[in-house]
Amino acid sequence: MPPRKRPRPNETAMKMVGALVAQARTAKGMTQRALAEALHVDVETVASIEQGRRVLMPNVAEKMDRILGLPDLLAVAANRLPEVDMVPAWAEEYMAREAEALALSWYDTLTVPGLLQTEAYARAVLGCRVPFVGEEKIERQTAHRIQRQKILTRPVPPTLSFIVWEAALRDRIGGTEVYREQLRHLRACADRPTVSLQVLPLGITAHAGLAGPFTLLETPEFQHLAYSETQRGSFLVRDPNEVSILSQKYAMLRSQALNFAETKGLLDRLLGET
Repeated sequence: MPPRKRPRPNETAMKMVGALVAQARTAKGMTQRALAEALHVDVETVASIEQGRRVLMPNVAEKMDRILGLPDLLAVAANRLPEVDMVPAWAEEYMAREAEALALSWYDTLTVPGLLQTEAYARAVLGCRVPFVGEEKIERQTAHRIQRQKILTRPVPPTLSFIVWEAALRDRIGGTEVYREQLRHLRACADRPTVSLQVLPLGITAHAGLAGPFTLLETPEFQHLAYSETQRGSFLVRDPNEVSILSQKYAMLRSQALNFAETKGLLDRLLGET
């Protein structure tokens, strides 16, 4: 008998918000399809929200309030969801925010940041996950990761800052050929006018990022968010105080990292050693 799927933490909160949406829609005399069309989303999205299977994002909640004539009821509910419920599986809201971001500041420790990964390196990294998820799933995840990199070639790309711990550039994930290709790609990215790439060197005596990797993001509405992944989950941080703390950490990391010229020099040396 297959094992039962574990419920998401605080799943009842999502179901409660979904029930509010369904009740408000019914009271307005709208079908799920009509609401979906008004929101410019798929009908399945509305159905999933109402069934508590999909998180109601705050920006979608605001639109629903306007369409359904509610006094910010759903927006308040969406913003008050427990933190663990704010981001659905695969960090759905973060991915949506990332695609339209004005600016991203990304600190990573053990791997090259996803937006700077080659396809072969991304596949190798995803293949390292334990337990093994199968080739088909790895290929889907790899394709999705590469698809995200389209923001680098937008007509007006976001301002991008990356700080990578040197350890991530020393491991040869995927083998020598994959490693060499990844280094060449990073060196090319370092010359992009909208990309700031810095390496945090090994052997430093002060380190502002010992608590782990994180990303800072500015939305088109000039909202500042932060995002962090753990072994078994992810978190989108909205609290201005918490975002401020991570912004201060990032500023300190930039001062502790190699400058742009030194970073390019290190990448050139690593390429010469391969």
